[in-house]
Amino acid sequence: MTLLVATGNAHKVGEIRAGLGLGFAVLSQRDLGIALEPVEDGTTFAANAAIKSVSWAAHLSAVGDVFGIDYVLADDSGLEVDVLGGAPGVHSARFAALDDSRPGNSADAENNAKLLRLLAGVDPADWTARFRCVLALTPVLAGVGASDLRARTRWFEGTCEGRIRPQAAGAGGFGYDPLFVPVGESRSFAELGEVIKNRLSHRGQALAALRAQGNLPMPLF
Repeated sequence: MTLLVATGNAHKVGEIRAGLGLGFAVLSQRDLGIALEPVEDGTTFAANAAIKSVSWAAHLSAVGDVFGIDYVLADDSGLEVDVLGGAPGVHSARFAALDDSRPGNSADAENNAKLLRLLAGVDPADWTARFRCVLALTPVLAGVGASDLRARTRWFEGTCEGRIRPQAAGAGGFGYDPLFVPVGESRSFAELGEVIKNRLSHRGQALAALRAQGNLPMPLF
């Protein structure tokens, strides 16, 4: 089964490859050499994941897929901090950029700094949070339009409960990993290492849900 992971984030591609394991050939946007950047204007992780997976699947279905891709898999994920009403949520990657309407994503350090500024003065006991991931899986079907492809899309969700720590710790991971400590651990995602993080993480849980489906049906052309 050959999947295209619809993201330019090399960290996510690596985690998805590790999480899917044997039985899947995983390609990234860089492997295809195609620049396609759909506008992620959905208000939920599921909506944004589907925007990416359907856009890529429709493109490949229309132009002719010479890469042998069976499905497009898109991830939309982020951090939800309870005392902030679930923020940064779907805006996790561009949390700091929202302050001055900059286009594109913010640097990880900027996003982490903004999060800690917003939590200053709040009792650290209330810094509960979770990472949430939604995967959208869309088949590549020659001659099938975007609306029909979306109707055939499936979603898989995973969450990881935890808390925010007052100082960043660890050199691994990416995004908010240095600030997030999962339940049952004393170390941040950035300190735990790839193997442990991938087992506990929101993305790991969503990938486990996908794997639990067994062998995916081959798309019918």
